[in-house]
Amino acid sequence: MQNSKLDEQHIICELRCETPNREKVKELILEFVGPARLEEGCLYYDLYQKIEDSNIFYIIDGWVNEKAVAEHAQHPNVARVMEHLGPLLLYPPKITLSQRVSEPS
Repeated sequence: MQNSKLDEQHIICELRCETPNREKVKELILEFVGPARLEEGCLYYDLYQKIEDSNIFYIIDGWVNEKAVAEHAQHPNVARVMEHLGPLLLYPPKITLSQRVSEPS
């Protein structure tokens, strides 16, 4: 069965750190990108840094369906990176899960 664009799940993950940890946090977050892009069901996976506050990072990623999101969350690379990243964050990652409402272009 083929997935519809309406089945897609899109995630905005906010990660916030203190200035002394910023470069190490960025380096660790970038370790998510390559492996995630290779996961089955990944549509895109990108890292952004807020312009007004460079201590805030956003991972914006898209997945073909809910199953792909769940499998990504259990990927060994996520656990490996979070083990080192978690203590450097001001609070746990804030994850916003969304789905498409508009018609796909």
